Amino acid sequence: MDFTVAICTYDGAQRLPRVLDRLRNCYFYMRDRHIGMRWEVLVIDNNSHDQTPEVVAGYQAKGLPDRPLRYIRETTQGLAYARQRAIETASSPIVGFLDDDNLPEPNWVIAAYQFMTETPRAAATGSRVLPEYEVEPPVNFDRIRGFLALTDRGDRPLLYQPAARILPPGAGLVVRRDLWLKLVPPRLELIGRVGGFMIASEDLEAILHFQQAGWEIWYNPKMVVYHHIPEWRLTEDYLSRLMYGIGLSRYRTRMMKYPAYQQLPMLLLYTVSDLSRLLRHRWHYGFNWRSSVVAVAQRQLYLGSLCGTLHAVKKMVTQAGEKMYATSRSCLK
Repeated sequence: MDFTVAICTYDGAQRLPRVLDRLRNCYFYMRDRHIGMRWEVLVIDNNSHDQTPEVVAGYQAKGLPDRPLRYIRETTQGLAYARQRAIETASSPIVGFLDDDNLPEPNWVIAAYQFMTETPRAAATGSRVLPEYEVEPPVNFDRIRGFLALTDRGDRPLLYQPAARILPPGAGLVVRRDLWLKLVPPRLELIGRVGGFMIASEDLEAILHFQQAGWEIWYNPKMVVYHHIPEWRLTEDYLSRLMYGIGLSRYRTRMMKYPAYQQLPMLLLYTVSDLSRLLRHRWHYGFNWRSSVVAVAQRQLYLGSLCGTLHAVKKMVTQAGEKMYATSRSCLK
């Protein structure tokens, strides 16, 4: 195989048909242009409780012409585990990830494959992820749209610079399988949203391992994916929980950039920075911050970031104290 499309899904029986139909369009796009490329589709079922297996079986029987379509069940809950299973199972050197609400354009597969082939230093490439809103988003939604994996950085390819602290989301991400197996730990610290816990950024943790090893991360505007965003994902309740979880995960993606001896001082600096952002937010909105869905979501991001950082500081100080105590006990013997 030249390319693998991996769709990680949880209870996606209602969403998967649109994604698989779009991949049919990718097949016809390449067939009509006589593009000889061997590719497969993996559906990684992350412990679903709905009709996901039956939906995939239906497409295996008649849905994707001349394309291998495989169903794999990953029972350990968490998107990080599903993606790791996809990497381990894929039959090709390049793997493209789609969520079960990601709708690729007909040229997405070939655009992804060509870019990775022509850019040998690229360990990962992000798509141009555009919204497909079910309803009109809240006022000022552009301020937080990137946290829903929406990414539009223009019409030209862009190299993500390590100093910029910006990376592509996992939706529409394409990676080199051999580098993932070599550089990304099979068990990430951030595992994805599980149950009522909205801890995110497992995709950023994986990508950071590439970047820290000196490999390039790119944005490719020819890889266009539409992200379907239903009404419930634009509510204050969902956005608040989402942003708080993203805030909690920031301690991990921040600290990966620093050696162990710098982590505690940097955590203390981030504590001051997060507290400052929270106070500035309160100063800006005053007592009216609850009147805006976006303002509430931003506050939860800053609050989650502060809480996650404080927890990391407490854990690091506790570990340092235990180590000092053990050392002193050893010296006294």
